[in-house]
Amino acid sequence: MAVQRFEDLIVWQKAQELAVLTYSEFDHCRDFGFRDQIRRAAVSVSNNIAEGFERSSNADFSKFLFYSLGSNSEVRSMIYLSVRLNLLAKEKADQIIEMTNEVSKLLYGLIKSIKTNS
Repeated sequence: MAVQRFEDLIVWQKAQELAVLTYSEFDHCRDFGFRDQIRRAAVSVSNNIAEGFERSSNADFSKFLFYSLGSNSEVRSMIYLSVRLNLLAKEKADQIIEMTNEVSKLLYGLIKSIKTNS
């Protein structure tokens, strides 16, 4: 049975968890530019999955999944930077990086699945 709603996609659910964790971890960050950028990137991961799902073709969906991958990579890059800037403890950064790696794997799997079924 095909997925009928983007909310049922595990990758969307995991991306939402990533956004919530990112928001909470940077809630008290006084570097407002950094905080806003990482939050926008984190939210973009699940939003691009949702937007692509509602498009009219698998090609469009796949394109938006690649956008999601880009945003996910941006979050991961900023997490590495946040440690170097002493904005986030390494242990917490490692947890978020692992989440971004999991989301990437799920996104690549979904992209592969879409290409196989097209």
